[in-house]
Amino acid sequence: MKPNNAALDFKGVLLLILLCASWGFNQVAIKVAIEGISPVLQAGIRSIGATILVLIWMNVRRIPVLAKDNTLWWGIAVGLLFSIEFILIYRGLNFTNASRAVIFLNTSPFAVALGAQLFIPGEKLNKIQVSGLCLAFIGIIIAFNESLNLPTRQMLIGDIMLTGAAVIWGATTVVIKAGPLASIAPSKTLLYQLGISAMVLPAVSPAFGEPGITNMTPLVITSLFYQIVWIAFITYIAWFWLISNYAVSRLASFTFLTPFFGVIAGAVFLNEQITLYLICALVLVGTGIYLVNRH
Repeated sequence: MKPNNAALDFKGVLLLILLCASWGFNQVAIKVAIEGISPVLQAGIRSIGATILVLIWMNVRRIPVLAKDNTLWWGIAVGLLFSIEFILIYRGLNFTNASRAVIFLNTSPFAVALGAQLFIPGEKLNKIQVSGLCLAFIGIIIAFNESLNLPTRQMLIGDIMLTGAAVIWGATTVVIKAGPLASIAPSKTLLYQLGISAMVLPAVSPAFGEPGITNMTPLVITSLFYQIVWIAFITYIAWFWLISNYAVSRLASFTFLTPFFGVIAGAVFLNEQITLYLICALVLVGTGIYLVNRH
């Protein structure tokens, strides 16, 4: 395992880019599946399926599930944070549009950077690195500037919910890195999050008046399969491995790439237009990532 404050190497960068591309395409997959499965219930089904896969993975790798490692309460905490984050994301999208949601959700690296400064030794960012984070976020705003109109009251509610989800996302990352969860197998950390959310999300879905499963077409099933196997199982295990091996404040800067891959996926699969603003924003995001990851 690398030191907790290790700078990103070539392998880490390639893996992060793959994860961001996967998460960006996942936005398209979720939109497809919403046509047949209510949002919060969809997230719950994803967690249930991925929980089963993680348990199988841990059994094959002989990773003990019930080992006494003093992480139970930490695991329950991150599981509840994970559940609340997805409730806010999916419910918030009912009030605001996707472009605005991407902007507010990707304020998460600021929560990570602040939490790292306070709770994680050796995770201090200098002024140049902070400038890099700010530059990358400006790139996000430029890319989606067409949607930055004065919000309606409903849009404001959605914006607040997505901002809350971003803060919780950042807090979850810091809790994992700062506590004993950083020293256990990434698959067990993931199991805590998926297992708790698998119980919470389906239970709260009826409370939001969701109709549940309405139209299980082959496309909806394929989308759900992609979310369960690739996103919630494979990419999440890879993410927790990255958290265990690299500085989280530097990992967080790469999450700015996720919405850009989402836009590219939208252009390919939903015929959405890629504008000059997006090209300018990509330059800013790339520069920001470089500044954050300077030695």
